[in-house]
Amino acid sequence: MNSMVYLVGAGPGDPGLITEKGKCLLNIADVVVYDSLINTKLLNHCNKKTKFIFVGKKSSIKSITQKEINDILIKSSASNKVVVRLKGGDPLIFGRGGEEAEALTKAGILVEIVPGVSSISAVPGYSGVPLTHRKYNSSFAVITGHENPGKTRSNINWKAISSLDTLVFLMSLNNLSSIMKKLILNNMPSDTPVIITSWGTLPTQNSVVGTLSDIAGKVKSNKSITTPAVILVGNIVNLRNYLNWFEKKPLFGKNIIITRASEQSSGLRDKLYSYGANIIELPTIKTVPIKSWKKVDNSIKNISKYDYVIFTSVNGVKYFFERINKNKFDSRIFKNITIITIGEKTSDELRKHGLISDLTPKKYTAEGILASLKSYILKNKKVLIPRAKVARDILPETLSKLNAKVTVVDCYETVLPTTNSVFKKEIIYKLKSCKIDLITFTSSSTFTNLKKMLGKDVIHLNNTLISSIGPITSKTIEDHGYKTDIQAKKHTVEGLIDAIINYFKKD
Repeated sequence: MNSMVYLVGAGPGDPGLITEKGKCLLNIADVVVYDSLINTKLLNHCNKKTKFIFVGKKSSIKSITQKEINDILIKSSASNKVVVRLKGGDPLIFGRGGEEAEALTKAGILVEIVPGVSSISAVPGYSGVPLTHRKYNSSFAVITGHENPGKTRSNINWKAISSLDTLVFLMSLNNLSSIMKKLILNNMPSDTPVIITSWGTLPTQNSVVGTLSDIAGKVKSNKSITTPAVILVGNIVNLRNYLNWFEKKPLFGKNIIITRASEQSSGLRDKLYSYGANIIELPTIKTVPIKSWKKVDNSIKNISKYDYVIFTSVNGVKYFFERINKNKFDSRIFKNITIITIGEKTSDELRKHGLISDLTPKKYTAEGILASLKSYILKNKKVLIPRAKVARDILPETLSKLNAKVTVVDCYETVLPTTNSVFKKEIIYKLKSCKIDLITFTSSSTFTNLKKMLGKDVIHLNNTLISSIGPITSKTIEDHGYKTDIQAKKHTVEGLIDAIINYFKKD
């Protein structure tokens, strides 16, 4: 198999806008060569063996040359089967993809182009401005404001483009004032609407609307308009008054920290992101298996002696069934045993193993389980609880008081994960400077571990809102002297999301 270099368009910023083909190629890539404007979340699609080479270039900063990038691609293809050159937007639109493809082809290397979603259309769309509309325009032009500095004169025909209905300028923010003046000098009306959108398609998107005559002044006074930015000129900008959908999302632009374990955070992360939030993942817990399985394995081998098995977490089900399989048993060992789960997610995990919970309380807490068991005769009944090493004892203690014979087996424990020191400093800075809008806590341990992680800087939690999945977590937060601003009515991730959205809607 010959090596292949794929020039892949990464899209304009939102990681969901990469194509399926681009995502599949990242998954099998031996090497990924990427730029500074790439959303690094896309690199999560790569496998563990993928080598990453950063070749980002930023305006006015001396960096790697285009020739050096070409040489890196040629060299990488010599020793790897699949090389992905990941480029912002579409690789052949103002991205020098054509130059890279030309250099590779001349070197005798196979090249494939994978088009991407371009900021030309995506950013206006996310700004609430369609590029075409029958009532407003019959044409549009795309112009770069950053021509090759080696040119002796501009190739832009200002007189011609000034007569068109709609203009899109890329890489033009630094020359904004000059561009607006040239359009006016070439008879475009000075009151023609203009919108400038920076960091388009991301939760950090920011837009400013004006006219040819005043937009430069508005941008100068608005420090949040930075590169990358897309400039759109034309009467079609007026449609933003009706179509501005992205920036009206209930959590748009909110900076939200998720403290849940990384392997369980996707549901919360993706949903909050879909409502416009900028998500910062800061896992404060990591689940690891217990060091000795002796007690767990013994309970599995003797499980027929139990009348009830109570699962109080998704991880309890996960790790317990791993040991069931390891001991060469399956779900049939639960014959004649009543299975109780603490909530919907735990029940869902159980269904993966072909079992349906006999009882799930309406209130997803240990107290909810106890309330649901009121009508059950528990005297001398044998109860098995596979759970975390450190957990609340109210369930086994209360069951024992009801004369049940309770066995607790530790299946896993939660530990404080290692956090990159630079990332930690960045989090502390953002908390200290009030740049975090909300922190979510889905268990007591997510809070207590964050407190350990922050040390003396935990005081800066007073600068942000705090949300909790339920009363147990809220009590832990409040016992440590902090206020819970948002608490889920239904003690699930979905309930927490609903509570957060309802809070900010009021705001």
